[in-house]
Amino acid sequence: MGGDLRRLSRVSPRAVPAGALRSGPVNRARVVTALVAGALVLSACTDGRRDLPAAPASSSTSGSARPGSSAHALVARPLVIGHRGAAGYRPEHTLASYELGARMGADFIEPDLVSTKDHVLVARHENEISGTTDVAEHPEFADRKTTKTIDGKAVTGWFTEDFTLAELRTLRAVERLPDVRPANRAYDGRWQVPTFAEILALRARLSKELGRTVGVVPELKHPTYFRTVGLPLEPVLVAQVRKAGLDSATGGLMVQCFEPTTLKALDTTFRLKAPLLLLTQPKGAPFDLASSGDRRSYRDLLTPTSLRSLAKYVNVLGPDKAQVIGRRPDGTLGAATTLVSDAHAVGLEVMPYTFRAENQYLPSNLQVGAGAHDKGRAAQEQEAFLAAGVDGLFSDQPDVTVKARAEFMSRPSS
Repeated sequence: MGGDLRRLSRVSPRAVPAGALRSGPVNRARVVTALVAGALVLSACTDGRRDLPAAPASSSTSGSARPGSSAHALVARPLVIGHRGAAGYRPEHTLASYELGARMGADFIEPDLVSTKDHVLVARHENEISGTTDVAEHPEFADRKTTKTIDGKAVTGWFTEDFTLAELRTLRAVERLPDVRPANRAYDGRWQVPTFAEILALRARLSKELGRTVGVVPELKHPTYFRTVGLPLEPVLVAQVRKAGLDSATGGLMVQCFEPTTLKALDTTFRLKAPLLLLTQPKGAPFDLASSGDRRSYRDLLTPTSLRSLAKYVNVLGPDKAQVIGRRPDGTLGAATTLVSDAHAVGLEVMPYTFRAENQYLPSNLQVGAGAHDKGRAAQEQEAFLAAGVDGLFSDQPDVTVKARAEFMSRPSS
């Protein structure tokens, strides 16, 4: 992705009423995370409104439609996001995993962020760490095991907010899915739990070394819960990305969360300029909404009317991949839903999660071998999503996704 970061302005061919989306307090560029000629391209907001990024009027500004597909991405080159780094090859959320993901060609690396007792952001999939560290093997921390209610559910284990950073430093990361990824167990115990500051420093070093911008897309985990225990995540994140010089629409940063009110606060209260990504799932509701008496589910947030409201402060949707293309009763990949076209109609990009190469995560007709941990034809699944018009893919094996994207983009446009 070498070259300078550039801005791309567009005029939408879609019928979006003028002034339909009023501005927030920040004149923030809308994300159009296209990778054109090796550069990260984002559309700029040039007036006082939070303009919608336009859908491409021609193939010169769009992702090319491929044979058998009528869908277009909003971007010129869909992003590859290294999910938890390169979690298919190294224990997730370690500096080694992030570095490998970037070296495999991921455009962005993705850390999940939680807080320590002394209010330091660290990278773990959950604040409960028994499955991702060797904490259970430390007798000095045996009395820290407890049961808490996290987002309305009882969870038993050890929690980051009960440890200082110095205490967490005595632990080592382990493979979270040892039965699925037995080879990764060879790396158990090698690496510490990284801080967000260390991840940002790694991002900067790799960007310089690789000659391209390596982006970072942190996810704030359980922000409502952390606020209730006096450890709000948002102000710490904002301070750190600003210190790192990443608070801009073209700075190689997106911030993601399953809780829409957190994203709205980042936009309106913290005035973050970086693009914001709302994660969704097929069932359930955002905990921030449920805890405030708002009865809307994730499905309710994805209606055309709700998407238009979200587009006032959100730039990207990160749905579960089943919300984009589901499975048939026989386990094969089904037809695409209207989510991509509905989101694109209001200028929202779509970057689904999570693409994994192991059989147990693949459609039945793309599985190879008898074992759940055997690798199947993951690239074919990913190309189907690219043909559906998605703008990026969260992937545990970024090398597979980089190759799938290259194959997809090499086909003649239709």
